[in-house]
Amino acid sequence: MTVLTWSDDRVEQLKKLWESGLSASQIAAELGNVTRNAVIGKVHRLGLSGRAKAPSTAAPRQRKARPAQHMMRVARPVSRGNTALAHAFEVEMEADPISYDNVVPMSQRLSLLELNEATCHWPVGDPSSPEFFFCGGKALGGLPYCAHHSRVAYQPAGDRRRPSAKPQIK
Repeated sequence: MTVLTWSDDRVEQLKKLWESGLSASQIAAELGNVTRNAVIGKVHRLGLSGRAKAPSTAAPRQRKARPAQHMMRVARPVSRGNTALAHAFEVEMEADPISYDNVVPMSQRLSLLELNEATCHWPVGDPSSPEFFFCGGKALGGLPYCAHHSRVAYQPAGDRRRPSAKPQIK
């Protein structure tokens, strides 16, 4: 490995090439046996800053005038928090006449082994008690619960976090 020192002649040549607006790569090629990074380092150590602009960059470039395009902006709904279940709110829930106020008819109640994709998986009661069962109603498409239990399970974040400060008068 040969170590090249910066002689006074090479430093003067570097300064002239730098002032003329050549890039560090071009200067390295002109000087020979020196890398672009070595040129940049020497320029920095010498404190060479202001340099002439290359002829192509001396004049500001004229931009082509583009016709005004009218962009249509679509307002997006504001969502906060986890939106993984947001599609559940877009489905218009129909009233579920079978399971109202968490009263599930005996004929609809299912055990864990009787559940499938078309039945409501909402647990009712204490799992350690013999009276424990699952709702078993008709599940909404793509959801594990019936309409009533979907409304309970998937509440908007605002409704969950901010209880009403004023009592509602009916």
